[in-house]
Amino acid sequence: MIMSESFLLGRLLLQFNSEAADIIADLSAVALTPDGNLWLGSDETTSIERLSPVAPHVFGKHQRFAIADFLELSGEGEIDIEGIDFSNNYLWLVGSHSTKRKKAKGKDADKDIERLAQIETDVNRYLLARIPIKDGILHKSISHPDNPEIQLTAGCLQRTETGSLLTDVLKNDSHLGLYLSVPIPSKENGFDIEGLAVKGDRIFLGLRGPVLRGWAIILELEIEEAKAGVLKLKEIGKGGKSYKKHFVDLSGLGVREFCWHGEDLIALAGPTMTVSGEMTVFRLRGILGREGDSITGQNGGDLEALFDLPFKVGTDNAEGLSLFPYLGEEKALLVACDSPDASRIMEGNAVFADLFRLGS
Repeated sequence: MIMSESFLLGRLLLQFNSEAADIIADLSAVALTPDGNLWLGSDETTSIERLSPVAPHVFGKHQRFAIADFLELSGEGEIDIEGIDFSNNYLWLVGSHSTKRKKAKGKDADKDIERLAQIETDVNRYLLARIPIKDGILHKSISHPDNPEIQLTAGCLQRTETGSLLTDVLKNDSHLGLYLSVPIPSKENGFDIEGLAVKGDRIFLGLRGPVLRGWAIILELEIEEAKAGVLKLKEIGKGGKSYKKHFVDLSGLGVREFCWHGEDLIALAGPTMTVSGEMTVFRLRGILGREGDSITGQNGGDLEALFDLPFKVGTDNAEGLSLFPYLGEEKALLVACDSPDASRIMEGNAVFADLFRLGS
């Protein structure tokens, strides 16, 4: 399959408050809502950031929303936000649901060896949540804009002692159970959610890891409200399972983010491990119409590699993905980077995001 070269249309300047300047180094998710606001997440915080248009190709008026104002969190541990999406008056977000291994600091060899044996769990990482949104403001509870008798309430998938309803049901899965029972840390081909795409009550979660024999995994869920503030999984799979699995050939890469292009799923794919490597944008067709589990290669027409993103070693790690109208292109592809190159940073609290031609 011949892949097109990436075509950079231009850039957006994202301006944050000076007290939030550290965010620009850790952007991990982005979504454009119909009101024209950009919503961004960092993998090091427990907040969501909103930026609004202030000039052509410039977003600012930064406002921070603490997630603990809408949902109950456990302490101050990071959520590790890896995906944000908008659907049916809700802003959705997902944490990585992963464990992490402590890093070597390079100061004391014995301590570094000891640190590399330590695996940590942050309870807040096991978060799949939705928060009502109206006129660019998040709310704990509001009336539905078209039906005042319906109340929209912030809520999250029910948490459990070991994670969430999702991780609990996956512990018995034939493909993923081992990775959750051990558990294997993220960035080591362990269980790690990094993609989120929502259509109504249908949720697609892309796994950075594990990648199994070259096949990346997408989980499909449907949720319903068990009670105010608490969501539960519906039975959608064979044998009463509360999830479906879709295996996709992303050339050995894992999912790093999603966004919708009509009914097609645009997937950003990258390495599962802590290595610098090329990242590729794929188009997956027909994901909404699949009755059960599925497997999709690159030769059948439903999965297409579109282009590779420009590659730099150790910097400009593409993380956030959203459609964005730009220069006559109704649906350009907005890409926000974690660990941005110094050339992207302006005045210490602003950073450039890229816009690529996506095509029809």
